[in-house]
Amino acid sequence: MPVEWKKTKYQGVRYYEHKTRKHGVNLDRYFAIRYQQGGKRREEGLGWTSEKWTAEKAALELAALKKAHTLGEGPASLEEKRALDRERREKERLEKARLLKEGLTFGQFFTETYYPIAKTSKKKGSYEAENYLFKLWIKPVIGNLPFNKISQFSIEKLKKKMLDAGKAPRTVKYAFDVINQVWNLARRSGIINEDSPTKIVKPPKFDNRRQRFLTHDEAERLLVNLETRSQQLHDIALLSLHTGMRAGEIFSLTWGHVDLDRGHITIVDPKATKTRIAFMTGQVKAMFKRIYGNGKNKNDLVFKDRKSKRIKEVSQSFDRAVNDMGFNKNITDRRQKLVFHSLRHSYASQLVEAGTDLYTVSKLMGQSTLRMTERYSHLGENTMQAAVKNLERSMTRAKKEHEEKAAQECKA
Repeated sequence: MPVEWKKTKYQGVRYYEHKTRKHGVNLDRYFAIRYQQGGKRREEGLGWTSEKWTAEKAALELAALKKAHTLGEGPASLEEKRALDRERREKERLEKARLLKEGLTFGQFFTETYYPIAKTSKKKGSYEAENYLFKLWIKPVIGNLPFNKISQFSIEKLKKKMLDAGKAPRTVKYAFDVINQVWNLARRSGIINEDSPTKIVKPPKFDNRRQRFLTHDEAERLLVNLETRSQQLHDIALLSLHTGMRAGEIFSLTWGHVDLDRGHITIVDPKATKTRIAFMTGQVKAMFKRIYGNGKNKNDLVFKDRKSKRIKEVSQSFDRAVNDMGFNKNITDRRQKLVFHSLRHSYASQLVEAGTDLYTVSKLMGQSTLRMTERYSHLGENTMQAAVKNLERSMTRAKKEHEEKAAQECKA
């Protein structure tokens, strides 16, 4: 149904009333202006009384447009004015965003954006460790700096401060990793465009890999000691020593992944994110058969805590056994200290010493790259030396046979 336009006392200004909606005691009125521009008649709506438009205000708007058209200054139409207003507001928005980005500090972004996301996407131990590094080391150096003010010098300063405080090179590298992750999120969010300055600062060199492993005799003595403390702890240690399984893999193991007939253990979703097969030794198979009655459902955990739940960490009885046996006596280098993870390394080391090639060891260990297995390469030196000795004996024997044959031919 067409609306009924009504004139006002101002030339070129008219309105129509809403059918039902009121503003005050009167019906709400919609105002529009009509004018000539470029030989054409134009009409443009302005707004409602409820939006603070009046006939007088509409007349002033019309007068301003006519003046701009006459003088050639400013928008000559309401459409043009609105376009200019939109452009102005967009420029203001972009400028406000720019100032916000330039003023946003690393600490604010970590606290308000990065850390809440980390708490929903990472393990508790990981995000708590990151928060600890941030509060204790990162925040005091770059926490109050905007991203575009964090320089190579800032990162060098952090590195020096941590090393001077006696922090391990690996810890410094971890702090660099945290900064890098926060920076990458800020870049994806449009806060900064440049790469993190951690990429041009060399982290301190370190070798954090565990080097301690047990001989066969030490391993047997440790198992005997553990058995006197806890049968389950003994069985867990035996499994790691004979298969190279990590503690977390053992704690997550269910009976559905233990195949006694084939002597296989299926390790699902381990640290390397790839399922692999571990092979039972005779002792491991005997151990599984002994405890099989503790869980027959395929979804049951093989090893459980006192509440029949998944074990969260290795029992402290393991450390007490190691200390009582003097394995860590007078050892200060953490890489040389015997821990539960050393059992996995003992498995790999003994494989190499038995002549197993590194590629096979890597596959049995479930390591993602052969480079991770190269730490055991020196252990195979005796095997390689023995192989060369065998080759030498073979070559000497062949040479002797050749000489004897030649001598016989000369006599003939």
